[in-house]
Amino acid sequence: MADDSSMRAVGWARSLPISAGVKEARDWTRAHVSALGWERTAPALVDSVVLAVSELVTNAHVHAHSNAQLILTWDERCLHVTVHDASPRLPEQRHADHRALGGRGLLLVDALADDWQVRRCPRGKDVTACFQPPAAAAGTQGE
Repeated sequence: MADDSSMRAVGWARSLPISAGVKEARDWTRAHVSALGWERTAPALVDSVVLAVSELVTNAHVHAHSNAQLILTWDERCLHVTVHDASPRLPEQRHADHRALGGRGLLLVDALADDWQVRRCPRGKDVTACFQPPAAAAGTQGE
């Protein structure tokens, strides 16, 4: 196993009760992603991350009927956006009718993120989306 002692991670976590609303999650995420310098170097990526957070937190509140724990972790290669909820039921991608008002959240996450996955936990599940910045934005953290 290679020694990768140079890798550092930066992370933030926030609990979002159903009553808090999704706007709070978006605002909180935008502020923390800005700390990576991406507002300047990769603004479209910031918008993608914020939209994915909006969809994942909405899913936790609406479909899992649960508070959401939002965790952002930057490991110098990928921003991992994880939303945990208390429901053991795994999300399903739906093919929404063009007239439907909802049902496109995971389709959006799939289109926006470089990768995403769902993992069962002892008390619910985690949905994690990975966002890799363009090379020019990756090195700006901490500037």
